[in-house]
Amino acid sequence: MLMRTDPFRDLDRWTQQVLGTAAQPAAMPMDAWRDGDEFLVEFDLPGIDPDSLDLDVERNVVTVRASRPGLDTNRSMIAAERPRGVFSRQLFLGENLDTDRIRADYRNGVLRLSIPVAERAKPRKIEISRDSERQAIDA
Repeated sequence: MLMRTDPFRDLDRWTQQVLGTAAQPAAMPMDAWRDGDEFLVEFDLPGIDPDSLDLDVERNVVTVRASRPGLDTNRSMIAAERPRGVFSRQLFLGENLDTDRIRADYRNGVLRLSIPVAERAKPRKIEISRDSERQAIDA
């Protein structure tokens, strides 16, 4: 059985959950990487109801919102360490990503965004034209 901790430790845990620390953000940790012509972002959101997820895009800003319901007041909790309420995180994307074609998938507590690299940002070859006749320059 779990035992209750002292109130100062509970207060410390609560402030870390609400305010976060440099080593451990308050909520919604993420990983981001580029894989070929796609930029991928994964958010850890365990226990979140998929219907509570909300994803908005405005220009190059992606906002992710999720919520976890509050505790049942009829329960006598021994430990309550998981953050509750509404979580929100914004990503500021570069102009080289195509925000019109973002795909989102939520599985096993992980929200994955797949953002294609814009066509204008992909490497391409430029053809060099050659003039077969040389022109003399009069000086």
